Amino acid sequence: MMAPQVVSSPFLKPFSLKTPPSVSSSRRQRRHTLPASEFRNLTPQDAISVFEIEREAFVSVSGECPLTLDEVLSFLGQCPELSLGWFEEGQLVAFIIGSGWDKEELGQEAMNTHVPDSTAVHIHVLSVHRHCRQQGKGSILLWRYLQYLHCLPSLRRALLVCEEFLVPFYQKAGFKEKGHSAISVGALTFTEMEYQLGGLAYARRNSGC
Repeated sequence: MMAPQVVSSPFLKPFSLKTPPSVSSSRRQRRHTLPASEFRNLTPQDAISVFEIEREAFVSVSGECPLTLDEVLSFLGQCPELSLGWFEEGQLVAFIIGSGWDKEELGQEAMNTHVPDSTAVHIHVLSVHRHCRQQGKGSILLWRYLQYLHCLPSLRRALLVCEEFLVPFYQKAGFKEKGHSAISVGALTFTEMEYQLGGLAYARRNSGC
């Protein structure tokens, strides 16, 4: 069996952030081995860190995690190229996990399904470490993820479901509201959102992809 492909993209290259004056000297000394900030596809080895961030973020709010640990492992094994993690000095601070989907709208089965070679990506979860919230990291990560998806020529759409209070956040990123979702988790109901990707036409116009 061939190993899942991890895609190289200009949107996954490391970049440097300015270091605040308060950063300790020990942290500065480590920078010769670890990039200050790096975006890359996730792997099954990242699953524990992913699940810990997800559990802390969601259980206290809704009592439910979007993905169980087994589902995280499954998606990172089947479609790591549809995930993106933000690492600072080697530590995961934010992530997105997606999977392939082949229908016009998301159904309940989309919650734990990956459809290979599909034209849509279902974004299951975007989460930020509790110590890194209120810093705009969620918006930055989502923007980089969408730019990265533009470089995957087979994809045409990105789909997700969210609670009503998150609709403006995703609208600012370019998502359009599709209406009430068929997906529910317990008593929670959701709105389905869609983002149009450029596919092959976009890739041809962007030689860096």
